[in-house]
Order: sequence, then structure tokens, then C-alpha cells
Amino acid sequence: MTRDETMSDNEQVQPSNVEAAQNRLQQFCLLAKTAHGQAILELVKQVLEAPGIYVFAELLGMPNVAELKTGLNAKYYKTLELFAYGTYKEYKQKQEDYIDLTPVMLKKLQQLTIVSMAVKRKCIKYDLLMEELEITVVRQLEDIIIEAIYADIIRGKLFQNERMFEVEFAQGRDIPPDYLIKIEKILQGWLDSCDKTLTYVENQVEAANNEKAKCLQNKLRVEKEITNMRKTIKAQIIEHDEAMSIETHDNTSSTSQDARRKPCRPKSNRTGSVKYPK
Repeated sequence: MTRDETMSDNEQVQPSNVEAAQNRLQQFCLLAKTAHGQAILELVKQVLEAPGIYVFAELLGMPNVAELKTGLNAKYYKTLELFAYGTYKEYKQKQEDYIDLTPVMLKKLQQLTIVSMAVKRKCIKYDLLMEELEITVVRQLEDIIIEAIYADIIRGKLFQNERMFEVEFAQGRDIPPDYLIKIEKILQGWLDSCDKTLTYVENQVEAANNEKAKCLQNKLRVEKEITNMRKTIKAQIIEHDEAMSIETHDNTSSTSQDARRKPCRPKSNRTGSVKYPK
């Protein structure tokens, strides 16, 4: 069975341990309420090595842990922040800002880095993963990915021939506090844009309604003018017909009178004699 086939079979993936990991995190948070000094430092190390724990914001919010942010042990707080929000490359770039990481911690940070990449990409090339994790051996990279899949923080398929990891699921990581401010600004900008769009649409609707009202008034005015014009034309036609009727009647009367007034002349024969009726 090839590596591609093994990772594409969902039955080979272990069931989710989210609930168990949440319970372990709660236990560490309870311990952090009373831990001080060296005890809180050891607790941070234990959390970073603990299997199944890949979110740390709740622990960062504990008062005794927050006290580590300033002072001689600030590296512990920064390291906890690194595992909550950061990546393996960030650790390598400023390694002096953090505590020394054990091999278990380093592998967890690499897995968390893969999660961050999987959230942003559907397919991740091996070359990109090896660059981000500073790994030179493909088998080592695949082993880290497989362990992350078994931890149920990512799901997907490995394709050796294409040298690619296809992402099907990625667990969300902790959100940095300053990122919430960015999200708020983005959402506020979106709301402002919606308000501007709504105002523009309302103005357009009002303008359209005004134009419609003008067109309606224009239509009524034209219809009224047409009606008045028809009445005027009809009245003129009736008046003209009446005038024509009167004129025709007058002409007929004149003709009849002229016919009655015309004298009757007797017909003469060829010899010049006049014939009178018998």
C-alpha cells in the first residue's frame, strides 16, 4: 500500500481527541491559579510538551502566567505566545528571545506551523513546507504531517509523486489580541461601506421616484392637452358642419325662388306661327 493510499483512507485516522485535550488544558489552568515562581515556569514547559494541547490563549490569560510578561522570566511568556500565535521560522529568526526548546517542543511548533499554512492554503507543496520547517528530508516531513493528522489538528492526503499535501481540514489557532482590533477595524470598514452603499441606493431610489413623479405629471398634462385639443377640434367640426348646413339650406331656397320667378316662353314652329294649346 502506497503512502498516498494510506493517508486517503479515513478509517486509518485516529478519532478526535479534542475533548481530552481540553480537559488537560483545564487542569493546567487550575494549576496556574496557585503556581508561583519556579512552579509556574515548570508548568509552562509541561504545557508546551503536553500531547494534544495546541491552543494556549486561555493559559496566557491566567493572572500568574500574565505576570511573566515582564521581568527576568519574560522569555517563558514570549515562548508561550510563540506557540499560541507564531511559527517555526519566527522562532529560528529570533531564537534568543525564547527559552530553549526540547525536541518535543520543536516538533509541536513545526506542527502548529503546518496548521497555520493549512488554514491559508488548500494544497501545500513539499518544497514550501520544507523551507518553512527547515527540513531537508522528505520522509521526516511526511512523518511530522502524519503525526499532526493523528493528533487531529489537520486532515488531508499526502501525494508523494506530486510532492504535495492536500488539506481537507485545519484546526484554528489562537487569535492574537491585536488581531481582534484589526478584525474590528475591518468589520467597521465593512459596515461603513454598507452604510454608504445603502445611502447611495436610497438616493438613487428617491431620484428615480422623483423622475417617475415628473413623468407621471408630464403624462397627465399631455393627456389633458390631447383631451382639450380633441374637444376643440370636435367643436370646430360641429360648428363647420352647422355652417355648411345653413349655407346649403340658403342656396337651396334661393334656387327654388328663382325657378318660380322665371317666365314660361311658348315654343315657336319653323313657319313662325305660334301654337296655342287646345
